[in-house]
Amino acid sequence: TEHANGLTLITLNSLGIPSPILKALQKKQLAETHQPTHIRQTFAAGLAEAALLLNAEQQQALDQLQQNDNAFQCFLLDGITGSGKTEIYLQWIAHLLNQNKQVLVLVPEIGLTPQTLARFKQRFHARILVLHSKLTDKERLEAWHAAYTGEAHIIIGTRSAIFIPLARPGAIIVDEEHDASFKQQSGFRYSARDLAVYRGKLEQIPVLLGSATPSLESLKNSAQGRYQLLRLLHRAGNAQLPSFKLIDIRNSELIHGFSPQVLQAIKATLEKGEQVLIFINRRGYAPSLICHHCGWIGQCTHCDAHLTLYTQPPRLLCHHCGHGQAVPKFCPHCQSSDLRGLGLGTERIEENLADYFTQHKIIRIDRDSMRNKNAFQQLLAEIHQPQPLILIGTQMLAKGHHFPLVTLVVLLEIDAGLYTSDFRGPERTAQLIIQVAGRAGRAERPGQVWLQTRTPDHPLLMNLLQEGYSAFAHNELAQRQAAHLPPFYPMALIRAEAKSSAQAHQVLQQLAQYLYDTPNAQVLGPIPALMEKKANYYRAHLLLSAEKSIDLQKLLAQAVYFLDHLPEAKKVRWWAERDPLEVT
Repeated sequence: TEHANGLTLITLNSLGIPSPILKALQKKQLAETHQPTHIRQTFAAGLAEAALLLNAEQQQALDQLQQNDNAFQCFLLDGITGSGKTEIYLQWIAHLLNQNKQVLVLVPEIGLTPQTLARFKQRFHARILVLHSKLTDKERLEAWHAAYTGEAHIIIGTRSAIFIPLARPGAIIVDEEHDASFKQQSGFRYSARDLAVYRGKLEQIPVLLGSATPSLESLKNSAQGRYQLLRLLHRAGNAQLPSFKLIDIRNSELIHGFSPQVLQAIKATLEKGEQVLIFINRRGYAPSLICHHCGWIGQCTHCDAHLTLYTQPPRLLCHHCGHGQAVPKFCPHCQSSDLRGLGLGTERIEENLADYFTQHKIIRIDRDSMRNKNAFQQLLAEIHQPQPLILIGTQMLAKGHHFPLVTLVVLLEIDAGLYTSDFRGPERTAQLIIQVAGRAGRAERPGQVWLQTRTPDHPLLMNLLQEGYSAFAHNELAQRQAAHLPPFYPMALIRAEAKSSAQAHQVLQQLAQYLYDTPNAQVLGPIPALMEKKANYYRAHLLLSAEKSIDLQKLLAQAVYFLDHLPEAKKVRWWAERDPLEVT
């Protein structure tokens, strides 16, 4: 049975849509096939509150959007943190709703959905739906049906929402377009951001990509004229950009993982009745458990990875395969009882700061503390209360949140991102620093960002903090082009997984020999994955690259055909992926 915009039940099923939803959609469609859209719509959309006054930059961006809202055009809204990108979204959506159109808004994380939904409901008198993986089958059915029939005016969702059928599509907005969460990296692999652009072209509707740290791919597309660039260089209202300070911790005596300077700054901020955000991108108590006597380190038996130590409750957990086990009382190697957590995680930072700042509230936000469905929403409400507190979190806090009382942001353990072997590492690290820093000083009070580092003279830090993200991105793009890397040279990854390393390598070695003389293309590998063993499978990679996308597509087609007919390939798990974000 075919649905709106060519989506079929078979297609929906391949995306993991539960069977009850497919059957219900089929029945409801048969009953409503002949009902015109205007009859199915429940009520006309309108404004529930007045729009905010835009500054000159915002107004210019909005004018360009409104002048090009009846045909396909991809816009890149490059606005610094706190520049009022969401207000532009809201006013453009109001313009589209007045034309009786629907709008799809994609956000990278479920955690952003309640905050975005609350702001949209405050602004619009309209039916607004959310779509994400935490919904029940019934809730998802109602959302899909309301969007398909036109009853819903605005749909807010994570990456899978890009497939939702719309009766009157008006525009697609992708917020935080740079975020890796928009890429599905297991099962059915796709980029929701790229599909949004493609769907906009199919539907002949505009697409808006927004970010304070646009991806290098989007910046390249705007430079080549494929995307229309809209820039916001100033924060909205009277808010000022935060100041940066590098804290050199080489040869320093740290207290609970903090330099004395940072602890004093935290204390001074709390005494002023303001809030502090501590960022560390490591969950758990410590990244490793080590024997102080012989040096044994807890290792996952299924992966080439250390087990992370947790204390709430006590356990060792692998973040790659999910394997968990009890914390040993004695070292399995030397029987010593002197086992210690090595390094810092969010749990340990929380414990350390609770001992140091006994009179102040501390809130930890990471995936482990957000198990409850409404936990994040409840904590956000608490954070917005006018009270001094310390907020500890991972990259969940780096994505578009508005914390008006946070005036000090402290970043810990960022040096690892400066020396990663992944060519995308510098881009991700720069985006993370700028996004986390953007949580400071978003209201009337000025903000500060302090970075603890052992490499204060690193070129990336110097370039980023002195000249800004745009200058960094310009330099990084030049280096990528010189190195024949994406986004200038498209890339594909073919991965093989097997119970033995030899099996995986044998299949990819035969493929590499088959593709070796292909013109206008480059074949690299096979090589072991950076984490060769994961979940009891050994993994090997073959990288394919070409100067033109059409040449890479031909190469991929040859590779898939060869593997489909190779007897040895039937004994391994393999897949091909265009534009991989990770090659670990």
